[in-house]
Amino acid sequence: MYGNICELLGIEYPIIQGAMAWISNPELVSAVSNAGGLGVLATGHLDGEGCRKAIRRLKEMTDRPYAVNIMLLSTFADEIAKVVCEERVPVITTGAGSTITHLKAFQEMGAKVIPVIPSVAIAKRFAKEGVNAVVAEGTESGGHVGKTTTMALVPQVVDAVDIPVIAAGGIADGRGMAAATMLGASAFQLGTRFLVAKECTVHPNYKQRILKAKDIDTTTTGLSTGHPVRVIRNKMARAYEALERENAPAEKLEELGKGALRKAVTDGDMENGSVMSGQIAGLVSKEQTAKEIIEELYKEYTSIMKNAVNLMR
Repeated sequence: MYGNICELLGIEYPIIQGAMAWISNPELVSAVSNAGGLGVLATGHLDGEGCRKAIRRLKEMTDRPYAVNIMLLSTFADEIAKVVCEERVPVITTGAGSTITHLKAFQEMGAKVIPVIPSVAIAKRFAKEGVNAVVAEGTESGGHVGKTTTMALVPQVVDAVDIPVIAAGGIADGRGMAAATMLGASAFQLGTRFLVAKECTVHPNYKQRILKAKDIDTTTTGLSTGHPVRVIRNKMARAYEALERENAPAEKLEELGKGALRKAVTDGDMENGSVMSGQIAGLVSKEQTAKEIIEELYKEYTSIMKNAVNLMR
């Protein structure tokens, strides 16, 4: 099943690195792509020219397929869409939106288009518009999340569309990949596991927080705003939750959250920063190169799948 997605994207392994603003930069993206997966450049924190510089730098670091993620709600989404066309980006992923304004331009340029979706309805809409695949992302994932779990979302999306479905959320090892395969997934997107890749330039404090995380350490803030975000619980997250319980105005919530991700990623502030992480962080226990991560994941996955076949005989 995964052979189709690898052929579609020109990659060796059915493993995609999730787009993480301020984190998924050319260093990490190129390392994942060079290792045979699909690295995804995040642009949620960039304007058009910032995106162009990152793409050109990435091209200098890899000659393998890569993707650029466009946050559809970004103020600079139109600028970035123009840039990815001009730079002839081979794969485009999208997030935080149910309509891809520039879809026809992407398709005419020859790019493969893969939106991240939180529901069956949005998956069906995009499938009708001719996207190449969808990423069904469950609420277990880090950062911006939907309401449905990966276990419930993936099989329903698989049944609803006739294009490849990539599972995301709550996957950090070969067991998670095998489970997603049983649900009908054609490939797997991981974010939290790649946070501790040696090529990831996130602040060392952030990496250590992920490595020390336990199963109950994450929480979801922003439910009242309609844009929930999964983070590791800290002083900032507790303050945000307190404001939400008080029904604080959106402006006050926005003020508290402004620049919080940058504080965590670049400054290493683990108390006042937004430490985005998936629920699976408790399974992430060591720092490795992107190549080591991908090869270990795939070795675990293939071993489990072979054992499953043998059990069925």
